[in-house]
Amino acid sequence: MDYMIRAMDKKKTFRLFMVRSTDTVEEARRHHNTTPTASAALGRTLTAGLMMGFMMKNEKDRLTININGGGPIGTIMVVSDNSGHVKGYVGNPNVDLDLKENGKLNVGGAVGTQGKLTVMMDIGLREPYVGSTDLATGEIGDDIALYYYLSEQQNTAVALGVLVDTDYSIKSAGGFIVQTLPFIEEEDLLKLEKALSNLKSVSEYFDNEKDVEEIAREIFSEFEIEVFDKIPVSFKCDCSEERMEEALISLGKEELKKIIEEDQKIETVCHFCSKKYLFEGDKLKNILKYIETP
Repeated sequence: MDYMIRAMDKKKTFRLFMVRSTDTVEEARRHHNTTPTASAALGRTLTAGLMMGFMMKNEKDRLTININGGGPIGTIMVVSDNSGHVKGYVGNPNVDLDLKENGKLNVGGAVGTQGKLTVMMDIGLREPYVGSTDLATGEIGDDIALYYYLSEQQNTAVALGVLVDTDYSIKSAGGFIVQTLPFIEEEDLLKLEKALSNLKSVSEYFDNEKDVEEIAREIFSEFEIEVFDKIPVSFKCDCSEERMEEALISLGKEELKKIIEEDQKIETVCHFCSKKYLFEGDKLKNILKYIETP
């Protein structure tokens, strides 16, 4: 089962978010039929989105990650909340690159570095908060760590991993975000840096039946980890016929009339979950009537 924890070192030297996201990323892969490289890029971003969303305070808060580095994968878009729900898609789910020399998937090559990572937080204010940084590596984790450092002046380490099986399904996925707190002592900072430098491949930690808490204590074995929150996580899309109707209304009267005259129907597809909605006959006419009504 996929779930996420919020924890802290007992001495309050750092806070930690960690998630197992294997089933969540697998569901996204099934929705979008992604290649291994696209699965890894989307999976890493979904995993980060879950933890970043968990950092927000209120149920109605929404966090959006938009990554476009000019690479062949196009845009990666992920939306999450603070309750463990996430959805996302990539512009080109069919992107396929050769493996890197170390045998790993070339996520950085697919994403590219000629662009930006943008984070938008809608926390109920008149305008959402938007922060943006140039992409450094396109590997997602490094870029999100850089975003926290430049946009929020927060020392952050981000580790994300997706392991794709031979049948293209997701064998394991997960990751963590660790942020130092203001009064961390030099000795603890060095211990933390050592723990991070000794990391195995991130997806390896989640390719087993271990509890997330157990993995956290294994990685940060020099510290006493206290877990405060634990919530289930999942891929969840909130698209609906009503939302698709709103999208059709936004096309305007002339465009909709043209569609009705030429095709008598229109099929809309949700970017996030690939669900299709068919509008024809009276459904389309009623939408047109709604637009024409003063």
